[in-house]
Parts: sequence; structure tokens; C-alpha cells
Amino acid sequence: MIVNHHDPDKMRRVKIGKLYQFDGLKRVEVQEATIGDIVAVSGIADLHIGDTICSPENPESIPFQKISEPTIAMNFMVNDSPLAGQEGKFVTSRHLRERLFRELNTDVSLRVEETESPDCFKVSGRGELHLSVLIENMRREGFEFAVSKAEVLYKYNERNQKLEPMELAYIDVPEEFTGAVIQKLTSRKGELQGMSPANGGYTRLEFSIPARGLIGYRGEFMTDTKGNGIINTIFDGYGPFKGELSYRKTGSLIAYESGETITYGLFNAQERGILFVGPGEKVYSGMVIGQNPKTEDIEVNVCKTKKLTNTRSSSADEALKLVPKKIMSLEQCLEFIDTDELLEVTPENLRIRKKILDPTMRKRASFKK
Repeated sequence: MIVNHHDPDKMRRVKIGKLYQFDGLKRVEVQEATIGDIVAVSGIADLHIGDTICSPENPESIPFQKISEPTIAMNFMVNDSPLAGQEGKFVTSRHLRERLFRELNTDVSLRVEETESPDCFKVSGRGELHLSVLIENMRREGFEFAVSKAEVLYKYNERNQKLEPMELAYIDVPEEFTGAVIQKLTSRKGELQGMSPANGGYTRLEFSIPARGLIGYRGEFMTDTKGNGIINTIFDGYGPFKGELSYRKTGSLIAYESGETITYGLFNAQERGILFVGPGEKVYSGMVIGQNPKTEDIEVNVCKTKKLTNTRSSSADEALKLVPKKIMSLEQCLEFIDTDELLEVTPENLRIRKKILDPTMRKRASFKK
């Protein structure tokens, strides 16, 4: 018999085909199992987390353990860039929908909601790491899609005051880096709750910080502490909204036209900032190909070729030296993208792009904003 604590009407008889116990990595078929055994069963369709399998003589369900609510959401959408459909095996909204709803059967902290657009799904989880693991798994399975910047889920109390999820962050850092860490977290609306010496010349810091203040911070944290810092966070309920927060203090270098990158164009563009692409890579208008140290976005033409002339200068034959491109992991890309950008995820590449690819439309949207 299958029963469910949350759904008293769900009560139906089933027949277990086979019962398995685990021996190392192998499954061994058994006839019975006792209290404390971890087993696998076959023969039951449509079985979900929270269901109780019990005897028909005593159909009592076990109360479901409360799971932490999601605090962060991303939009998963069908990839509509000019390079869409060239690298992935599963690219349609039907494939995306089936895969996301299938994940709900094994991930109790995940929420998937359909939006007004049939090509976009709102996926909520317990943090950036939670959602990045899902993105990486889907990517390895051959899915091609785009995701938006992670945004926190707000709530409102009975007085209609805005509340946001808060986190307790416990940080162990060498003493010489405490100043940099405190400065960064304070600028992200964090409040220092305690500071105490730890073993081996380390200092333990305890911060209360909004969940959105931690978005994109782990990469900065590793840089500021030269890889010696340890950060642990735990959900600490909802608190009053702390005010607006700017996610990124740098701008983007945006490709001006579609085509393949040329060494000559990259050589001129690398003076503007850090490049994410090398020679011979496909780009399209509106794709983010680098990071500008200043706050504004700049369009650069990395597909530009050198025009041939009749005269030759003394430096004409010198080889152009390119700075190696910055290769970013999935987590670094999710940290880097801003609210007006998307991350294009394919089995072979990670590309950052603007939501609005057309430069004229993009400027109009920024003026309206």
C-alpha cells in the first residue's frame, strides 16, 4: 500500500516486483528487509519523495521531514542566439521542460514553475551551487539552453514590508586578510556579528548577510585570501530588506558584429580589458567577449582585419602578441553575468551574451531604465 502524509486521498495498492539491498556498488536481490536497511524496489510506477510504502492492514503514513525552502531563482530558457542548435542534442522547450520536471523526483529542495512564455521556466533552489550542479549535469547530458542571473526570492509580511533571505556566514581567514574580507562583506550589506582568534594564526569572522550579497562573492573571496580562506554559510530565515545592492563594478566588452575572431581585431581590443575569446572563435553581435575595468559597456570589433596598402611600414611584419584569454568555469560565469545578460550553456561552450542583442534596442532599453 502507498500512502502520503500531505495527501490523505492518495492511497492505492501496489505490488513490489523485486527488492534489492546494496552490497558496495552492486545491488543484491533479497526476499525481505528490516528496520534501518537501505533498499531499492522495482515494480512501482509514479512513486514520489514523501510517499510511504506500508502494509495494507496498517496504512499509516510517516510525516515528511521539513526541507529548507528555496532562496534563489534563475530563469532557464530555450537558447535563441545566432549560434543556437549547433552544439546541443536537446534544444527545444519540450526537452527542457521534461528534464526539469524529472529532476523534481529526486531533488526535494528544487522548485520549477512555468512562466508566461512557453520557452522559459523559473527554477528555484537553495543557492548558486545547488543550481550550478543542475546546470552542469544537464550540460553533460547534451542539453543546450540559456540561464539568467540568480536572483533572491523575496517575501512580504502582514504589514506588506519586504523581507529577504538572510544567511549566517562563518569565515576562517589568516589575520592579514581580515580587513579585506570585512570591507567586501560590509559593502555587500553584511553585518559583523563576532570576531575571534582561531588556531594557526587564523581569525574566525561571523557575518549576518543577505543571500543576494553572497551572489558572485566566492571568486572574490578566494582572490582576496589567496586561496587560504574557508567560508561556510547557513540559512538564517527572512529579515527586513537591506536596500539596493550593485552586483558588479565592471563593464562588458561586447562583440560589434558576427563572424570569426581575427588576431588583428583581438590585438586592438585587448587594450580595452580582459578578453574571454581567442583567435578563430565564432562570435555574434551582442555577445560578451571580455571584461571592461570601467563600469560602462563598450562595443569592440574583434572580427576586424588589417587593410592591405601599397606601402610597408617598419613594423608591418612584426607578429602581433596576444594576451592569453581568460577561461572561466561555470561558477565564474554565473558570478560574472549581470541582470541584463544571459549565460548560453551548451555541451561544448559557455558564452555570455546580452539579453537584447541588437545595439540600438539595447540603448533604448537602457534609456528607459
